Amino acid sequence: MSNETFNNYTEQAEKLFVGPARAYAKLAADYTEKLVNAQIEATRAYTEVGLGQLRSALEIKDQKDLQAYAEGQQKVARDLGERVKGDAENVVAMNQEFVNEARKLVESNVKSASEAAKTAQAETAKAAQAK
Repeated sequence: MSNETFNNYTEQAEKLFVGPARAYAKLAADYTEKLVNAQIEATRAYTEVGLGQLRSALEIKDQKDLQAYAEGQQKVARDLGERVKGDAENVVAMNQEFVNEARKLVESNVKSASEAAKTAQAETAKAAQAK
């Protein structure tokens, strides 16, 4: 096998297999990083709410404090519900972005593979006519 043949094979393997696999791995790694960061931020926020509620509960000394604490629970529940909804919407948006980018990669790779197949077919036809 000549160097030219080996180089052609390597180039085709890069275009058809290695390059697309690398691009998908990068996309998946970026998505995973975004998702993990969103989960860490959500966990931090939920932990802060929980600890804040614990501290508030520890400050209850009389009936008036208990009533204020109970009234505050409604606001905390409403705020937490909004936070959970926002976090869920954020994850859905990240998932949709990942799907769209993956679809673009697949379409691009199919187009590249089709072009490579046409080029290889043309080269084979030329080689056959030359003999």
